[in-house]
Amino acid sequence: MADSPKRSSTLGWLIALMAVLLVALVAINMYLLLSDDGDDDNDGEQPVEQVEAPRPVIYIKIDPFTVNLQGDLCGQRLLYVGLSLQVADSETESYVREHMPQLRSRLLMLLSGQSSQSVATQDGKEQLKAKILALFQESAGDQQPELQVDDVLFTEFIVQ
Repeated sequence: MADSPKRSSTLGWLIALMAVLLVALVAINMYLLLSDDGDDDNDGEQPVEQVEAPRPVIYIKIDPFTVNLQGDLCGQRLLYVGLSLQVADSETESYVREHMPQLRSRLLMLLSGQSSQSVATQDGKEQLKAKILALFQESAGDQQPELQVDDVLFTEFIVQ
């Protein structure tokens, strides 16, 4: 019976040691899970590339135009057209807003040079859209930056 107290003492120490090891393992696990180092098992992997958020779409509404069209000598034809421009950056937006009278004049000249037969068709509208986009690529000469006009949207379009 003398062995019995020695055994229970050893068993007690063994249980206490196991409890301390268990608490230490839980603490290490919690530390690794909650740490914000960012070094979690990514030693051999490439860092994940961050995807840029899509840029906001910028639209500039241009007041509608009413212009006389080229063509019919006997009858007067009119074009009523409203436009919105989709621009790529705030620099283009601020330039267009600052120089709106000049840009409206250039657009007026372009629109009044169209014929009623061409702008009445779908292909004619697509060609007119391409001409307007090209108009914004031409320099006005007054230190105009490169304008980034992505699209021309017809918001109103009547040929009469």
